[in-house]
Amino acid sequence: MEQQHAYDETQIQVLEGLEAVRKRPGMYIGSTSLQGLHHLVYEIVDNSIDEAMAGFCTEIGVKILAGNVIEVYDNGRGIPIGIHPKMGIPAVEVVFTVLHAGGKFGGGGYKVSGGLHGVGASVVNALSEWLEVEVSNGEHVYFQRYERGKSVEKMKVIGDTAETGTRVRFYADSEIFETLEYEYETLLRRLREQAFLNAGLKIVFSDERDPEKIRSQTLHYEGGVKSFVEFLNKGKEAIHEDIIYLNGEKDGCAVEIAMQYTGSYSESILSFANDIRTIDGGTHEAGFKNALTRIMNKYAHAKNIFKKEEEKFEKEDVREGLTAVVSVKVEEAEFEGQTKTKLGNSEVGTIVTKLMNEQLGDYLEENPRVARTIIEKAQLASRARESARKARETTRKSALSSGMSLPGKLSDCQMRDTDITEIYIVEGDSAGGSAKQGRDRRFQAILPLWGKMLNVEKAREDKVIGNDKLMPVITALGTSIGMDFNIEKLRYGKIIIMADADVDGSHIRTLLLTFFFRFMRPLIEEGHIYLAQPPLFKLTKGKNVAYAYSDEERDAINAEMGGGALIARYKGLGEMNPDQLWETTMDPRRRTIIRVTMEDAAQADEIFSILMGDKVEPRKEFIETNAQYVQNLDI
Repeated sequence: MEQQHAYDETQIQVLEGLEAVRKRPGMYIGSTSLQGLHHLVYEIVDNSIDEAMAGFCTEIGVKILAGNVIEVYDNGRGIPIGIHPKMGIPAVEVVFTVLHAGGKFGGGGYKVSGGLHGVGASVVNALSEWLEVEVSNGEHVYFQRYERGKSVEKMKVIGDTAETGTRVRFYADSEIFETLEYEYETLLRRLREQAFLNAGLKIVFSDERDPEKIRSQTLHYEGGVKSFVEFLNKGKEAIHEDIIYLNGEKDGCAVEIAMQYTGSYSESILSFANDIRTIDGGTHEAGFKNALTRIMNKYAHAKNIFKKEEEKFEKEDVREGLTAVVSVKVEEAEFEGQTKTKLGNSEVGTIVTKLMNEQLGDYLEENPRVARTIIEKAQLASRARESARKARETTRKSALSSGMSLPGKLSDCQMRDTDITEIYIVEGDSAGGSAKQGRDRRFQAILPLWGKMLNVEKAREDKVIGNDKLMPVITALGTSIGMDFNIEKLRYGKIIIMADADVDGSHIRTLLLTFFFRFMRPLIEEGHIYLAQPPLFKLTKGKNVAYAYSDEERDAINAEMGGGALIARYKGLGEMNPDQLWETTMDPRRRTIIRVTMEDAAQADEIFSILMGDKVEPRKEFIETNAQYVQNLDI
């Protein structure tokens, strides 16, 4: 893309003031929860990424300092420090204190940019207890400090330098956010994405909160999006060695696509616009998917692979086992919604489709062995889809003829209002019996599971339909699965997985979550899946009885009781009588349940592939890497 070298105070465009941010922070960063807290970091990093996309920055550093202070620095041009012609204050102060001020509003500062519509720096400042900025312009280092969005001193020179760049330090405001404790892994995943999407850019990330356990990673990928696909597939078996790479530019829109097929039965397509993850897709992703189906069908017909003229692959057939990254960089990106989860530019879809038609078509012609491997994979998927359709028909007819639509082991509830109803999927008949007796039958249903469950990571839909361990779950929930999934038919508002706090229980939870993730993903996306948290310990002293859910809680309760309490460790749910199970794990007034969220689908896909896939080495590496961060392995 054409580079814009001039970047000074005249290019900082001012649209409006900053008053509303502290009153309604959710409008600008989504929420004031942990997710919103991390969003502050993303906004400052995105400004540095914009410098990298413009060709002026090669290295970005991100640090979590002691006390949860964040520092972000880059070796870009440095935010302009000249006096703004309209505001009469330094341009850097305008950027941090005026909403909708920045080099992204037609002032010529950036042709392509991410960030929160150009309001990022000022929003972070407004929602921080304090923020400090240092700008190096090749001659001097300039400094200014702000508190809750307002400058508390004039910009001043604090040193001389031959370097250029910007360094920002901030401390999020405890009056605004529910927590100030950043998650290292969450930030690492986002920064790794940025490094993949900007080939050659170096991002150094470190967590220095505990001086005895400093964690640091350098994220630097010369292969860009090709390296991204390689990373995403590390727990899977690729069916062709080369990663297919397509790229091009038209009308100010740059497109990069990397794709590779694996032996798995699920698809993983990640799309980005101006380095922002578009989790709800958009025109670029739709263009890619539609073109892929057409190209594969055209190739199969041209090579006489189909026996009949009307034969064709469906979209699911050509995407089975596909891992792809679609990245576009657009001068005037149009996003749907403040949080930028869907790209709306219609012309981008056309550009992506044209690129696919030209380059993927050529690739298949020039690489017939790879093409044949991919087509054979699609053929198997097509046959399995047809088998699954027949299996669903058979299942429906069987249910209708028998007059029984619900599984025999299900103890249903009396109410039908999904705002209230919940189903406990319980491991084992023993625990299931206690749960049935202990529940509130008005709104709580119980479905016991028994025996070894199918690992759906290694199975297509046709193997899931009719499986005696999974069909009771599918039938009880009422939504069907895969292509037939319909969330409107969901019979319970909460689906609660209740398994023992041991290795076997963890395995069952993982198998069920894998099943929901692969075949009923909207249940997770819309917040219907929960994990029950049964107690680990029962403490008794005299007539006092208490339950503890962790070692720390056990010790605290024991101390509170005056010490010397009789402590019993529960080995399983079946050890609890109905009253205890209700009191500790099922009573909505006292229980603890954890909602399963989809905050990072890419990470979930990666973890399920590693933990439940065929490759042993990535699984071993994952367990060894993460074991040190697990406080209690059998929870």
